[in-house]
Amino acid sequence: MANLLGALIGAAIDRGDGDSGIKGAIVGSVAEGAIRVLAPVVATYALGWAVQYGVRKAWHAVAGEDPVDSESGSLRARSA
Repeated sequence: MANLLGALIGAAIDRGDGDSGIKGAIVGSVAEGAIRVLAPVVATYALGWAVQYGVRKAWHAVAGEDPVDSESGSLRARSA
């Protein structure tokens, strides 16, 4: 019952080609399950990237230099 929407959408798409829709229902059900697993991972990655980008831009505005070394990709040592 949890994958009903994915199965219905997949079957409707598959029937558009003139097929019976069973293969589309199976593919739609599997796709919905994969989306349920991957959506939180993608959202977490995007949020982490946005926070890291914002912190880097704020540091650049305050300190006047980019905290990440462009050659090595590592954090620069603070100059005294």
